[in-house]
Amino acid sequence: MEPTMTASTIVSGANMVALGVLIGVFVKMYSKTKAQLPLGMIFFAGLLFLHNMIGVYAYFTMMELYATALLPYMLAVHVAELAGILVLLRITLQ
Repeated sequence: MEPTMTASTIVSGANMVALGVLIGVFVKMYSKTKAQLPLGMIFFAGLLFLHNMIGVYAYFTMMELYATALLPYMLAVHVAELAGILVLLRITLQ
């Protein structure tokens, strides 16, 4: 496996872990308040989780179809996504 693709897979895994924590926090918020915002955030985080699951699955099943020139950009997208998720997690936990 290409090293850049391996790094992208690792970052996607980190995204899924952070999103799992976020979903747990939002479920706890929703169970206490029954407000609409945590419910929407659960849906949003769930879709991002699905996006990362599909990405990791695609890396392993279709790796020969990815152009090597495209891989650094895919990694950058996953790193930017991780940064955003971590900021959201930090704000949520405060």
